[in-house]
This record gives sequence, structure tokens and C-alpha cells, in this order.
Amino acid sequence: MAKINYEIVKEIGVLSTSAKGWTKELNLISWNGRAAKYDLRDWAPEREKMGKGVTLSKEDLLALKGLLNTIEL
Repeated sequence: MAKINYEIVKEIGVLSTSAKGWTKELNLISWNGRAAKYDLRDWAPEREKMGKGVTLSKEDLLALKGLLNTIEL
């Protein structure tokens, strides 16, 4: 399997932390030297491992924000 390179361009925030120390984070990440995208995924305590996640363009993130604004909690 090819190595995946990434650079966290901007740390936006932590949504939650599990009992084992993993954090669910929203960051702006450049994957394999490409333009940075918004990324939501779980990270191990020292970022030595990552879980599956979702990457979103700015347009996708704005559309998601609009949808979330319609939810009544």
C-alpha cells in the first residue's frame, strides 16, 4: 500500500475525546501535497494513528453547515 502523506494546515477544534484518549477533530489538511480540505476524523493521542474520516471541500462544508442549521435540538 502506498504511503499517505498529510500536513495539518490548521487545527480547527476537538469535538470529543474518548476514554482511551482518541480525539475527534476538525482540521484543515493537505493530503499528498494537494489543496487543503476540511477533515473530520479520530486521532490517537499523539497522532501516531488515525481513524477513518470524511474530507470536505469548502463548498461541502458550507452546505453541511446549512443543513445543520435546520436541525432542532
